[in-house]
Amino acid sequence: MASKAVDVRQGTAGDRLFTRVGAFLSAHRLSPDPAHYAFAYAVIAQPEGLIARRVAELTDGGVRLSARDIEQLGGTALAGAPAGPADDAEMTADAATQEAMIERMMHQLDGFGDTMRIAHAEANDFGRDLARSAAQMRDVGADAGVEEIGRLTAAMIERVQHAEAKLESTRRETEELRAALDEARGSARTDPLTELPNRRAFDEAFAALAPGARVTLAMCDIDHFKRINDSFGHPVGDRVIRTVARTLADEGGCLVARYGGEEFAMLFEGVTPAEAAARIDRVRAHIAERRLRVRETGEPIGTVSFSAGVAEGVAGEGRAALVARADAALYRAKEQGRARTIVAG
Repeated sequence: MASKAVDVRQGTAGDRLFTRVGAFLSAHRLSPDPAHYAFAYAVIAQPEGLIARRVAELTDGGVRLSARDIEQLGGTALAGAPAGPADDAEMTADAATQEAMIERMMHQLDGFGDTMRIAHAEANDFGRDLARSAAQMRDVGADAGVEEIGRLTAAMIERVQHAEAKLESTRRETEELRAALDEARGSARTDPLTELPNRRAFDEAFAALAPGARVTLAMCDIDHFKRINDSFGHPVGDRVIRTVARTLADEGGCLVARYGGEEFAMLFEGVTPAEAAARIDRVRAHIAERRLRVRETGEPIGTVSFSAGVAEGVAGEGRAALVARADAALYRAKEQGRARTIVAG
């Protein structure tokens, strides 16, 4: 009987583990392939392990794991895994909005072209009518020709005014659509919470660097951010993210992007890793000096700090490898007590 009871308990625990693994795969939109299952099992079965702790940090606040995250943690991301942390529905909605704007703009440009063709045709008609009236003047006398020319001129003025009004309306609508499209393109590359460039914008900026240029990359992550969210709520956590983002952008002297969750990427050009680390440490000191409080209650939040990993590389030789090196240095900074910057060797 005892053995049966043990079997039941083990079976129940196994069922719960299987259910949690399935929920993990579903939450991160991973197919139930063996590779994905093995990664999910490592996270769920060892909640205090390094991989599970890192996953908790990456996904805090509802962020979904990306293929890059999974691969950097030693897993395998098969085709179809999310490419980044942005919500798929939001990305689809953004793309659909931009496509609709482009379609409207193309329609307006087509209309603009039609209006120009109509105006050109009417001008040709007017020229033919004038030529016919000139011949009439020669045949039947000036009085009859002048009367006809007056009628044709009045009609053409009306046509010209109508065409000008239509052209102006089309021009205004086209400019409005162009501005809206530019704004949508900017929004697709801007993090709405911090108003910093997002991961897509950062990746594009890195890709645009001159091949062979020496660059320094830093990955920064707010320390104990989950504790802040749990203690004070997500609105306060959002304010902390904005505070760190604004300070990094104002004092970092480089491109700063929100890379996901509470993680930021800093891209330095013409700056050595040592100088980049010194700038980051100054930013950290300024943030630590601030006495942040909950706006509604005045309750002190405590010292806010972040850890950073810095790596040097060459543009054109692979962004992913450079990010991985900076991430590894960031992990070491976390392991050594946080609130510090580690430069990759």
